[in-house]
Amino acid sequence: MSAETAYLALILDAPLQSWGFASRFQRRTSGLSPTKSGVIGLICAAMGIGKGTDAERVKLPHLAALKMTTIAIARDYSRLEDFHTVQGTRRASGKPNLDPVVTRRQYLEGALFGVILAGDSELLERVAAALQDPTWGIWFGRKSCIPARPVLVTLVDVFANAWRAILQKLEMDEEIPMERFSRVEDVADFTAGTDSFNDQPISFGHADSSSEGRAFTVRRVHFEPGA
Repeated sequence: MSAETAYLALILDAPLQSWGFASRFQRRTSGLSPTKSGVIGLICAAMGIGKGTDAERVKLPHLAALKMTTIAIARDYSRLEDFHTVQGTRRASGKPNLDPVVTRRQYLEGALFGVILAGDSELLERVAAALQDPTWGIWFGRKSCIPARPVLVTLVDVFANAWRAILQKLEMDEEIPMERFSRVEDVADFTAGTDSFNDQPISFGHADSSSEGRAFTVRRVHFEPGA
C-alpha cells in the first residue's frame, strides 16, 4: 500500500478485560469500552517500544494520532469487581505501611470488541506486522487479561471492509450493519463529540515501569448507543 489512509481491523476477545481510565489509590476502575491508551499501549508492547525510551518519544505521537473506533459486539457483558490484598506499601509520609491494603479492581466479564484504527497505511502495516509477531506479550489492560484469540484481523483500504472482516472472523453475517452495535468513535471537531476521555497517551512512564512520567490528554469522542 502507498502512504495513504488505511484501516486496521482488530478483535479484542478475552474472558476478562480491564480498561482503566479513572483509577486512583486503592480503587482500579474499568471503562465499558477499550481506552485509547490501552490499545496504543498494547501496540507499543507488540512493537517493542519501551516506556520512556527515545523510540517512544519518536513513535508514540504517530500511534496516538491514529483514529479509533470501538464496537461493542457482545451486548450482555458486565463489570466484575475483585479484591486484592497488597502488602509492602508506604504511607503518605513515606514510612512503610505494616498493615495490608485492600484494593478493588474492576474487570469486564464476557466483553467482545471490534476495533478499527484509521491512519497512515505505512504505519499501520508496521503495526499489523508487530501484532502478528509481537516483541513482548500483549494483554487487555492488565497482565491477567490475555487475548482468547489473535488480535489482528486484517489491514484494508476501505472502512466498511474492515468491519466486514471482523464479522467474517467472528463467523457472523457480514451484512450486519455496524449501527446495530454501540460504538465509540474519535472525532476531530469538538462539537461533533458527545463525551471526553483523558486517555490520549503522551507518555507511558519511565523505563523502570514506575508510574512517574505517565501523561495523557483529552480525547474527544462520539458515542452511538446502537439499535
